[in-house]
Amino acid sequence: MNLIKELNWRGMLQDIMPGTEDQLNKEMTTAYVGFDPTADSLHIGSLVPILLLVHLQKAGHKPIALVGGATGMVGDPSGKSEERNMLSEEELNKNIIGVRSQLEKFLNFDASLPNAAELTNNYDWFKGISFLDFIRDAGKHITVNYMMAKDSVKKRLEGDSGMSFTEFTYQLVQGYDFYWLYKNKNCKLQMGGSDQWGNIVTGTELIRRKTGGEAFAFTCPLIKKADGGKFGKTEKGNIWLDANKTTPYQFYQFWLNASDSDAATWIKIFTFLQETEINSLIANHDANPADRILQKKLAEELTRFVHGDAELEKAKETTEKLFSNAKASVDSLSVEDLESIEGIVKTNYSADKINAGVDILSFLAENSIFESKGAARKMLQNGGVSINREKITDLQMMVEKNNLLHNKFILIQVGKKNNFLITVA
Repeated sequence: MNLIKELNWRGMLQDIMPGTEDQLNKEMTTAYVGFDPTADSLHIGSLVPILLLVHLQKAGHKPIALVGGATGMVGDPSGKSEERNMLSEEELNKNIIGVRSQLEKFLNFDASLPNAAELTNNYDWFKGISFLDFIRDAGKHITVNYMMAKDSVKKRLEGDSGMSFTEFTYQLVQGYDFYWLYKNKNCKLQMGGSDQWGNIVTGTELIRRKTGGEAFAFTCPLIKKADGGKFGKTEKGNIWLDANKTTPYQFYQFWLNASDSDAATWIKIFTFLQETEINSLIANHDANPADRILQKKLAEELTRFVHGDAELEKAKETTEKLFSNAKASVDSLSVEDLESIEGIVKTNYSADKINAGVDILSFLAENSIFESKGAARKMLQNGGVSINREKITDLQMMVEKNNLLHNKFILIQVGKKNNFLITVA
């Protein structure tokens, strides 16, 4: 497998240093990606660097996942408009343990393999280096002019908030990581997102100037949504890889709700499906977009990869219960299923009103499902409203306690795609 060609057709290659492909074709090459321990879980924005390491290992090369215990104390200015809050050592250690446990799920760390994956923490080598030692051994090799020419630095210096000396030194600290791994682990390649290109190149330059050696690099594009929205974000925030932060069902739903355009791009990047199969899926999807073939396959592959087969089946089962037209499927939903629903509008409603009984038109209008009772009446007369998957046609219906699921919830469907969850309290 030619790693560069594989990543290129998948749309996972942006910048590449001359000679990188030749190096990978010449010998088993050790390469690393850095992960920022700002939380005790990675999120789906981390999937691309994880996949870079997985593809690297599949191609016969040796991956190193570097967890930035030291750089996490500094803060990377790349792609940021403001300096982030510093974490305590206790918080960092907790986060590092969480990140390590997740990375171990995706890479093969079997020590008997010649290309076994490794985990490193840059705090292990930085903790013994004094400030004076660092500026003497590393700082003298990289000029201020060189560091200020980087886009990540320019943007911050030109902005209102400026840049602290701490963040300014980040690229030198990251560059030293590459140098240390080159010297101690024979690591000749660094990979990362395109916003890291400046920091990565600083590392190759430090290696050249300190050792006379040659190191290589490539980056992948930053993932964007076709509608301009931020990838991996919902109203609730990040889509995490930790099932306790983002349930497998919520994770599955995120990919299932991708637009057609995003699904066609993401299925190449986030799955290991081969080019012929992906092209066939795209063709079948284009022939009948309503079936959402791409979204379903994308959601299946990613949920299986991150959470396993058992959780994938549970997520599919919950989706079927929620969005099937069968009344029986709704009755089988648990409280946990209902509370974890993503992708539908949620509102709260007074238990006192339900206990007393409220007419259907008022109920729909008061929950902002329709802008007025008149609009609600029109849709009801056309058979376009369901409560708990039962179509409602009676304009005189009273919504009461016996309409509640688990004495707490009411599911409303308007048309085929507009779903609402009313929590009564």
